[in-house]
Amino acid sequence: MADLHGFDARNVDPATTFEAIPAGKYIAAITDSETKPTKSGNGSYLQLAFTILEGEYKNRILWARLNLDNPNQTAVNIARSELSAICRAVGVMAPNDSVELHNLPLQITVKVKKREDTGDLVNEIKGYAKKEAAQGQPQQNRSSTPPWKR
Repeated sequence: MADLHGFDARNVDPATTFEAIPAGKYIAAITDSETKPTKSGNGSYLQLAFTILEGEYKNRILWARLNLDNPNQTAVNIARSELSAICRAVGVMAPNDSVELHNLPLQITVKVKKREDTGDLVNEIKGYAKKEAAQGQPQQNRSSTPPWKR
């Protein structure tokens, strides 16, 4: 049981369902980060929360997981490459702590994929670039192709 004394739902907007956002390029910033153990317990990953800063999807949060400590060296190499792209995009080349990457705008490339287990559409971050790379580009891809086929 939890104490909810003082909470009044009449004073708080209700949460809405969060559908996948359209594939495209968005300006975002890392707003939270933490190291978590892998499900198998034989490694850990860095989870980064990216908050979209502008446009129709402002304040939506997307996550990236970087397998920096994993027995699978390929997974580690992929994670290190992603981290390098993030560092270059925000201009912090040798961070000592993930908090040094927080609140620095960058452009993220978002894709939509269909989960095999549930069929739900979900987002994945598939690229990182300097915020300046977004100049003159639309905020999102308004393709007529269904998001799960992009």
